[in-house]
Amino acid sequence: MATRALFREDAYLTGCDATITAVDELGIHLDQTVFYPLGGGQAGDAGALVLADGTRVEIADTRKAKFEGATPDDAVHVPAPGQHALLARIAAGERVRAEIDWTRRYRHMRLHTASHLMCAVLPYAVDGCSITTEYARLDFATVEPIEREQVEARLAELVGGAHGVATEWITDDEMAARPELVRTMSVKPPMGLGRVRLLRIEGVDLQPCGGTHVRNTQEIGALRVAKLEKKSARTRRLVLELV
Repeated sequence: MATRALFREDAYLTGCDATITAVDELGIHLDQTVFYPLGGGQAGDAGALVLADGTRVEIADTRKAKFEGATPDDAVHVPAPGQHALLARIAAGERVRAEIDWTRRYRHMRLHTASHLMCAVLPYAVDGCSITTEYARLDFATVEPIEREQVEARLAELVGGAHGVATEWITDDEMAARPELVRTMSVKPPMGLGRVRLLRIEGVDLQPCGGTHVRNTQEIGALRVAKLEKKSARTRRLVLELV
């Protein structure tokens, strides 16, 4: 049974009740979850699964499931090391409470939304990205010089502009008819499921994205360009950090 990815519609959910559907060598599978699995450049969520008796199974990471027929929403919750005895006690059919590490996730949300602002500040194709708790890294396919001060000033303007951030959906056919929406060279939007999720930053940016984001750019807060370097002859790397 496919996992219902609750974070797709509400990234601010910090917990949910769920039923274990399987426990295997990779981790724990649930019928629904608030845990975001590693993908699209964004790190997977950490947190805990709380059993009926109050026991906490610490989750160190969340990954996309790889079984035959798995969808992009199917997730496996990876336990932290040293919990083998706990895993032996649980089985499919049990109810748990899934709780994410909200502090960690919220930093991901702020930095991921900031990476979309970067796509508006620097209108080049993105040839790689990584969203972690500490930074957002983007590689832009360009030979043009990038001025750190100009980037920081424009980012501050967009953050302070309090632009609304929301998701919307289009069909696979509509996505195929609008290839200009795709800004990333290394990560393509998932097709074949009937619809594609878009992230719209009002008046700023619109592109396919399955990640988690804040509701308003003002929530991002102050940013600084921690690193700006020439990664290759045709690529410039920029690393953003929260101040």
